[in-house]
Amino acid sequence: MVTLGPRVLKTGIAVTVALYICSFLNLEQAIFAGVAAIFTLQPSIYQTWKQLLDQVVTNTLGALIALFCLYYFGNSPIVIGSVLIFVISITLKLKMEANVISLTLVTVIAIMSAPGDVDWIFAFNRFLTILIGIVSALLVNIILFPPKFKGNYYGKVKESFNKLSLLLRTAISNELKEKTFKEDWESLQSDIKKLEELYKILNEERKKMSRVNPLDVKEIVVFRQMLKALQHGEKVISLIEEHFFQGDADQEDSHMFDEHLEHLIKYHEYYLLKYEGKVKDEDDIYHIEEETSVFLKTLLNEYDDDVDKKFRILAVGFSIFEYAFQLQRLDELVSKYKRVKA
Repeated sequence: MVTLGPRVLKTGIAVTVALYICSFLNLEQAIFAGVAAIFTLQPSIYQTWKQLLDQVVTNTLGALIALFCLYYFGNSPIVIGSVLIFVISITLKLKMEANVISLTLVTVIAIMSAPGDVDWIFAFNRFLTILIGIVSALLVNIILFPPKFKGNYYGKVKESFNKLSLLLRTAISNELKEKTFKEDWESLQSDIKKLEELYKILNEERKKMSRVNPLDVKEIVVFRQMLKALQHGEKVISLIEEHFFQGDADQEDSHMFDEHLEHLIKYHEYYLLKYEGKVKDEDDIYHIEEETSVFLKTLLNEYDDDVDKKFRILAVGFSIFEYAFQLQRLDELVSKYKRVKA
């Protein structure tokens, strides 16, 4: 069963609103308003607002160029093609995004397709139609189903953690089938990239649209640390694959690594549950710093006879130490955030 997300619904509603406005104002070729709404609607309010500003600038510029060329050179296919090339070069110089450039080209074609001699009213109506579509997209994005980035972000964090948990718990013991391990690892890497994009949007919303969509700065900091913890956890997996098995660790050391990773995953899960307010906030339950220090000191005393082996195993050990450090930092930030919220 296909689920329609908020952005899909908002796109349809924005197009509908734009078409109704054009119909109310008796503007012809309202389809251009619908096209403009589709191009303008973005995942976040800020991105839609920025898209609107860029669209207004480039579409106004494109409209003026189109009118000038229409008046002096006509609207033959060669002229229209040449104008489009010229407009593309200008918008690229202005470092506009693909959606902005595409809609600007639609504006140029809409204006230069005027029948007969230059009709300024016709050209203005076409330009106004496109502006209606742009503004409709912004208003719909603000009023209807405002983006819930915090919920989406944390949901993706939990999903990524579940994958990370499975991979780290089985990385040393090598229990998963190679195909399953590879698919889950690639899926985790993809999720982390999506989280990086979501965090960027969250940070933009916090900085640029705080009045429209207020976000808690301290919670954004916690979200950033959640991402860093996942990134370093994924890095541990990468280094285990690259160095641990080539280091030819014995059974005792494999057990030590496996056990410590099991503890770290347990801590990671606890800190996420702590953020959710589902567990008691008892700081003396876990001693992540102490345990990791003991783990690393034990590791440093091993492999004195084989330098290459030692370096490989230590590379994995230090990555685990960094992962533990990021988890400890996550715990500190979550505790501060919960105290402020209390």
